[in-house]
Order: sequence, then structure tokens, then C-alpha cells
Amino acid sequence: MRARTPFLIAIAVAVSLAGTAYAGGQTSGTKSTSTKSTSTKSTSTKSSSTKTPHCYDVQVEKPKEVKDTHKVAGTALGAVAGGLLGNQVGGGSGKTIATVAGAAGGAYAGRKIQENQQNKTETVTERRCDP
Repeated sequence: MRARTPFLIAIAVAVSLAGTAYAGGQTSGTKSTSTKSTSTKSTSTKSSSTKTPHCYDVQVEKPKEVKDTHKVAGTALGAVAGGLLGNQVGGGSGKTIATVAGAAGGAYAGRKIQENQQNKTETVTERRCDP
């Protein structure tokens, strides 16, 4: 069992890095608690035969699309990492308890980290026209 420990640690590190890279790819934008709307009005020329609508651009902050709504990736990666770290502590039945506690703590931490990464907004520009 001791010969496999470095191998398991290497796998845990690789899984943690892969999960971080996956979560990092989903998280760009600014965090905001309210939706803001600012407008930049542009003038349009009116023709004498028909009425043209007045159009302008509005910058709107929207929540980012969430790909993992149940936060499975963060929970699983945190549980694996926490279990491996907990397994390194103690001996006998204490080692088992430390492994379970590490897995539970890691799962909670991983879920919260992913939750914080998903609570982001993005600013998009929308074109609006008045009739």
C-alpha cells in the first residue's frame, strides 16, 4: 500500500489541476450584485418620406451561463483531494476517520469555490430602437 501512495498523490494533483483549469475556463467577467443599464445614444438621420426609428446601444450586465448547475465537478474534485490529504494523517482507525473528514471538508470547499466562480456577470451591448 505504501508503494502506491506517491502514485495516488500524483493523480490527485493532476485531477486538481485539471479541475482548476476547467473551472478557470468558465470564469471570466466581473462580479455584480445588481443589473445596471447605461446607454450611448447615436443620432440617426430622418428621411422626409418615411420615419426611421431612433436606435441606440445599451450596455447590460447579465449573469454568465452556468454549465454545471449542481456543482458536481467542484464537489468531486474537492472530495478526492481532501480524502487524499486526510489519508496522509493518523494511523489505524484514526486514518480512516481523517480520510472521511478530509473528503467531506474537501467536497464542501470544492463546492463553495465552484459556486463563487459561477456567480459572475458579463457585460453585453444590445441595440435598441424606439419606434
